[in-house]
Amino acid sequence: MSSGAADLRQRKNQNCTESDKMAPEERNKENSKLGRSPKYILIQRFAKLFFGCVAAVASGMMYAVYLSTYHERKFWFSSRQELEREITFQGDSAIYYSFYKELLKAPSFERGVYELTHNNKTISLKTINAVQQMTLYPELIASVLYQASGSQEVIEPVYFYIGIVFGLQGIYVTALFVTSWVMSGTWLAGMLTVAWFIINRTDTTRIDYSIPSRENWALPYFACQVAALTGYLKKNLNCSAEKFCYLLVSASTYTFMMMWEYSHYLLFVQAVSLFLLDSFALAQTEKVHEVYKIYLFSLFLGYLLQFENSALLVSPLLSLIAVLMLSKCLQMNMKKGTFMSRLLKIMYVYLVLTIAVTLNFLLKMFVPHKENEHLLKFIEVKLGLNRTKNFTMNWLLCQESLQTPSQDFFLRLTQSSLLPFYIFVFIICLFSVTQVIFRRICGEPLKETVNLEDGRIGERPEIVYHVIHTILLGCLAMCLEGMKYLWTPYVCTLAAFGVCSPELWMTLFKWLRLKAVHPILLALTLSMAVPTIIGFSLWKEFFPRIMTELSELQEFYDPDTVELMTWIKRQAPVAAVFAGSPQLMGVIKLCTGWMVSSLPLYNDDDLLKRNENIYQIYSKRSAEDIYKILTSYKANFLIIEDSICNEVGPVRGCRVKDLLDIANGHVVCEEGDSYASSKYGRFCHEIKMNYSPYVNYFTRVYWNSSGPNRGVVYGKSNNSYIIRHMSLDKMLNYPFYLKPMFR
Repeated sequence: MSSGAADLRQRKNQNCTESDKMAPEERNKENSKLGRSPKYILIQRFAKLFFGCVAAVASGMMYAVYLSTYHERKFWFSSRQELEREITFQGDSAIYYSFYKELLKAPSFERGVYELTHNNKTISLKTINAVQQMTLYPELIASVLYQASGSQEVIEPVYFYIGIVFGLQGIYVTALFVTSWVMSGTWLAGMLTVAWFIINRTDTTRIDYSIPSRENWALPYFACQVAALTGYLKKNLNCSAEKFCYLLVSASTYTFMMMWEYSHYLLFVQAVSLFLLDSFALAQTEKVHEVYKIYLFSLFLGYLLQFENSALLVSPLLSLIAVLMLSKCLQMNMKKGTFMSRLLKIMYVYLVLTIAVTLNFLLKMFVPHKENEHLLKFIEVKLGLNRTKNFTMNWLLCQESLQTPSQDFFLRLTQSSLLPFYIFVFIICLFSVTQVIFRRICGEPLKETVNLEDGRIGERPEIVYHVIHTILLGCLAMCLEGMKYLWTPYVCTLAAFGVCSPELWMTLFKWLRLKAVHPILLALTLSMAVPTIIGFSLWKEFFPRIMTELSELQEFYDPDTVELMTWIKRQAPVAAVFAGSPQLMGVIKLCTGWMVSSLPLYNDDDLLKRNENIYQIYSKRSAEDIYKILTSYKANFLIIEDSICNEVGPVRGCRVKDLLDIANGHVVCEEGDSYASSKYGRFCHEIKMNYSPYVNYFTRVYWNSSGPNRGVVYGKSNNSYIIRHMSLDKMLNYPFYLKPMFR
């Protein structure tokens, strides 16, 4: 075994050495033909590399500054008090930032980590490991950097936190720039990638809606990994560049896995892309299997450092990589076989995927895990394999991010010219890849070096990888709109590479058998002219809009919510527990620190059940039922929002009260008509009447009958209650005010 490994290392070193020796010889021959000296070529390449790096870094920095300026204009952040700034964090974002605050308030970092891993002050009657369950490694890193850098007297914690996120977004853009640059050979493609990314910001990133979300921390590292992997897969790469790319792939893969709990699913999609790339012998097998080893190492370290996270053991990524490593010898023999054995590659692919699925099923049977079972149920219902009345499943199906993409999404991509050019580039690359696969099946070897005049863009392994990768991500994006944030950035990359690549134009001209004009000259001309024309048209149409966004002052002022949070901090009992919608509970936890009964987190079955039970305050249940639910969670204060109780949604069956009625069996459907079948009225309506039996369990503390609320999604007049349900201890009737939060 050790001798085999030594032989493999020896072959790799030999190949690396040969490529290092061959590349200069080939370049010298080419330069001698063109009459150029090696010194001239060295200066030219250094200048190209220098200006490309400057452009990449400048693009990232400008994008980070753009986000910071836009955020300031949107929320007037610098002129707000701390509480008003915190209110801008909504839903799950509020929870993540609240734990960052707790870490900074802890007497020491070690004590802060201990309190997070043994947290019993957030959710009533529940002790959680918040670091593991909510993937709080970004907050741990941010708090360490804030305290270690001595920034306490220089910058406020909230600015430091969002500054790191905006900086990561700058790295994200830089990585996409480099990816397109490496693929096309010109940094003009990187500039076009950045332009399309920013113009289509609504569909490329969620940074505008949720700054602390896990994907905003994780996806920049994935983009760096893809950029390094693109370079690593290139042919005739010298040893130094190959080692650098390998180390960058290793570091970014592990960091990405630590930043996002769903990262192994995205890496699984990438592993499938590499598997298909290797199955048809379109890349060096040794390189692909080195990436597989990186996956295994990252899974192993992630399992240990994520408190023995069993979800990684039952992840499809581990099952696939295990099968691929075991089948390595079989795959290598097939590549050396006859025509019939090459035809069996399709059977080989099917066999590997089948064994991987079987292994994953067996692991889930024998390995205790807390993987999100509701995700599997959701997929079954989404694909029409099952039907359910479950509130949580139907509520998830109604979320916009889990719907199929709307026509507006494709219209926006078309208006920015991204979608038409992507389809154009994708079709050419796909046809070229298909030709190469057919040649490989027929036994024709790949060329060691693909020249411009060959017109074979599909023989470049990094291009084939991106084609397969965008196909898989595109299939996911066509099913779930939320997946567009994974797909669209690489649509920008592939489209920009294509229009700036002379090889792609040459591939097209080879098919057309162009003879009137010299094809190489025309390909070089179009690779410069087309992106220049696109760039000028984008500048003329979209640059004024971007500048208008930065110059326009948007108003975000919610004094009533500030008054509510201030009252809770000053007057509410320290041991009070609040119950209400999960989105509102997240804001209360952040702004006040008080304990709540539920949180807007959807990766835990117990929390999902809690959310469903608390949402029963908007169902047709009796006062006694609601009282029992609240006492089971030790809740003292109940918050009812009329923005939910009187919700008028665009889809009738997707309102919270409708989903509750279906789940509770309070709606009977006959011949397309719906009939109510509950003897109780809707709790959130009936409790306003102040009659028995509701007054026996609840006492109104405050009633707000203000007009339309600024910033609320539903702009109608909203009445809101905060009700402290009666318990055996003495009731405290404090004056209280609530304005419905964002939903």
